[in-house]
Amino acid sequence: MLDQPPSTAIHTATQTLYVGTRDMVRLVQRKGLPACIAGVAEQLRRDFLRWNEFEKTARVASHSRDGVIELMPVADAARFAFKYVNGHPKNTREGLPTVMAFGVLADVATGAPRLLSELTLATAIRTAAMSAVAAQALARPDSRTMALIGNGAQSEFQALAFRDLLGIRELRLFDVDPAATAKLVANLDGQGFSLTVCASTAEAVRGADIVTTVTADKTNATILTSELVEPGMHLNAVGGDCPGKTELHRGVLERASVFVEFEAQTRIEGEIQQMPADFPVTELWQVLAGTRPGRCSADAVTVFDSVGFALEDYSALSFVHDTALALGLGQRIDLMPLQDDPKDLFGLLREERAAAAVMV
Repeated sequence: MLDQPPSTAIHTATQTLYVGTRDMVRLVQRKGLPACIAGVAEQLRRDFLRWNEFEKTARVASHSRDGVIELMPVADAARFAFKYVNGHPKNTREGLPTVMAFGVLADVATGAPRLLSELTLATAIRTAAMSAVAAQALARPDSRTMALIGNGAQSEFQALAFRDLLGIRELRLFDVDPAATAKLVANLDGQGFSLTVCASTAEAVRGADIVTTVTADKTNATILTSELVEPGMHLNAVGGDCPGKTELHRGVLERASVFVEFEAQTRIEGEIQQMPADFPVTELWQVLAGTRPGRCSADAVTVFDSVGFALEDYSALSFVHDTALALGLGQRIDLMPLQDDPKDLFGLLREERAAAAVMV
């Protein structure tokens, strides 16, 4: 629960709301996962329709042999947000998640950090919500069957987002690790799906209206080839999200209409990294705003080349901040120093020595 704020206005103004993992779990449990996904999806739509109000940049990435560590900044006139996130596919061997993240939401006017939050769980929710928002704009409205290729940490969230926001009722599942699929089946038991465990990608995508690929290996993989793609399919390509990491054969892209979040970033990190620089794509915000077409016919093949963009984290952090305050969750922490005289930083050490002497 929130600590009672000190009486002085200056103390409250310098404190930061901290939402850790336990608080995030409580938030999702009290709000309900479907409501969280729907709430983040609505926040995403609102923010994407304000696209031109944001200062945008591609993420800053530090790549190593085993993974990547990234910073993802974005700001509008009122709030600045960033996310720290890693991607290390081998982490599960060490008992660590493949992806770990935290984020900050700050006031542009003062630079004061208003929220420090875990974003590992929240990112799974926002990624699923973003996939569903894109599919609402690009998939056929009568889509009811989805193939889910890659049954790891993100898969349950994707399944539930597509169930609630698009009406998906049948899932066709495949993963090279049978244990991952068994985990997914167990977690989705009683969630209103017809589940079919498949022996290959080809079997899973056969007859699917939507295909979601969410694999983790950091490699130029060919999860889906052109001959497996049927007319009218919408492809939700989530797993390819950094240089040297793809899931779709270029032949799939050549026969599809491709939609991206932020083109400058996706050219480097997305499926289209394997295409020429002039390969045509459409930024999703333009479809949501009605300035560019999405699906042009029932037989068209559409691809959402999803890499994750900082604006989505801004939306997630805004949702977490407002929901945590409404539910009374999180803690007030002194992330920034509290001083009677902000110009006397050294005096903070003098005050701490005096406090320590009193305690002795």
